[in-house]
Amino acid sequence: MTDPEFLQIEQVVSDRGSRYAVSGGTVQGRAGCDAFIARLKQHRKYAKATHNSWACLLSDGGPVKNDDGESAAGAVILRMLERADLKDTIVVVTRWYGGVHLGGDRFAHVVTCVRAFLAEIGK
Repeated sequence: MTDPEFLQIEQVVSDRGSRYAVSGGTVQGRAGCDAFIARLKQHRKYAKATHNSWACLLSDGGPVKNDDGESAAGAVILRMLERADLKDTIVVVTRWYGGVHLGGDRFAHVVTCVRAFLAEIGK
């Protein structure tokens, strides 16, 4: 798969009660990013997630990201998209908080999720 319209990979990582998933798809412009997030949150479990951190490297508008309360997660996702030279594809890492702070391990989990997405699309 090289051009995902909408891809979800559920339960990529579980750690101390927190669960992570990754979603992504092709978008056009910031409005496309907003529409993707809205579509994702139509699924109740994603709407109720603690964090839906995301990033996208837009060919017509540069980088955009949103940590959604998971400090610096959007920047981690964006760096990986830049390294993969993946434009006009939003990647969303969703976390359901399990009650235990993970510290820096949360960044490793974000990276694992983005890697799973990139591998799925052949990048």
